[in-house]
Amino acid sequence: MSGRLLKLLGCAVLLVAAGACSRQKEEPKQGSQAATGASTAPAKVKLALNWVPEPEFGGFYAARESGAFARHGLEVEILGGGAGAPVPQMVATGKAEFGISGADEILVARARGLDVIPLFAVYQTSPHAIMAHASRGAKNIADVLSSGTVALEPGLSYVAFLKKKYSFDKVKVVPYDGGVARFLADKDFAQQCFITAEPIAAKRQGATPTVFLVAEEGFNPYIAVVITRRQYWEAQPERVKSFVAAVREGWRTYLDNAGPTNAVMGKLNTTMDAETFAAGAEAQKPLIETEETRARGLGTMNHQRWEQLAQQLVELDLIEKAPAADEFLLPEFTGSRD
Repeated sequence: MSGRLLKLLGCAVLLVAAGACSRQKEEPKQGSQAATGASTAPAKVKLALNWVPEPEFGGFYAARESGAFARHGLEVEILGGGAGAPVPQMVATGKAEFGISGADEILVARARGLDVIPLFAVYQTSPHAIMAHASRGAKNIADVLSSGTVALEPGLSYVAFLKKKYSFDKVKVVPYDGGVARFLADKDFAQQCFITAEPIAAKRQGATPTVFLVAEEGFNPYIAVVITRRQYWEAQPERVKSFVAAVREGWRTYLDNAGPTNAVMGKLNTTMDAETFAAGAEAQKPLIETEETRARGLGTMNHQRWEQLAQQLVELDLIEKAPAADEFLLPEFTGSRD
C-alpha cells in the first residue's frame, strides 16, 4: 500500500499515565494504585495505525469490540492512519503509547534515534506483493519485471530489494498512484499491492490478477508490528503485557469470526464494501497464522528473522549498521533465542 515507509525524526517524551500518582516525577510502575488503595479505573492508551481501517487491523478492533482490552484493564483509543502517517515518531514522542509499523520501518526508525521497540507481529509472512494480469503468463516476479510497465513507490525497502536483485533494466517503472485504474486499462501494466486490497479490488472490477509475494523472493519483514517506546515499557511493564495479551485475544477472535468486526470497520472506512472486507480477511489468514504461531502463539517473533532483516537493510544502504537483536527485542515477547 502507498505511504508505508515513513521518514522519521523525534525524541521520546513520556506521557503521564491515567491514574498515576501526581507527586511523582516519573510514571510509577503499574500496580502502585493497588498498593496505595487508589481506584483502578481502566488505563487510557492510544494505538496509532499506519493505514485506514482494513482487515490488516481487524484483530485490534476485535480486541476493543469484544471487550478484550477492557478485561485487561485498558481503554484503548484507536487512531486511524493514512499515507505518510508518522507512527514511529508518534510513539517515540509519546503522542501514542502504542503504534503499528513494519519491521523494516522499525529498524530504520531506530537507526535514526527513535525509541521504539516491537512487541507483537501480526503478519508472519509479508503481504506486500506484485500483481500482473494472468494473461501475461508470468510465473514469478522475475517474469513480471522482464517487460511492460510496473508501478512502484520509490523509497520502500522491498522495492529497493527488488531493484538490487533484478535491476529494473527491462521494465518501465512508474510511480504507484494507490489505485487499480491503470491496471484495469492496460494488460501489460503491473503494480505493487497489499494482498488484502488491490488484488481484491481488481477482481471485483473484472480483472484476473496473478499475485506474487515479495516474501518468496527472500525479503520477508514482519508487517503490522505493534510497537511501544522502551521508556514506556520500563515504566509500565504490566500494562504493556496486558495490551499484548488483549491484542492476541483480539486477533484470535477476528480470525475465527471476522464478520462483526468488519461491520464496525466498514462504518469507519466506507471506501471498502462488506464483500471486500470479507475477502481481505480470508486472504490474509495464512499470512498471520502459521505453524510457528500455532506452536508459540499469535504475534510471535524471533531473533534470527530480525537479524537477517537488519543485515538486508544494511546491504540495501537503508541503515549503516545492523543492530544486535538484543538491543531492541524483549524476551517477554520473543521467547528464547532461535
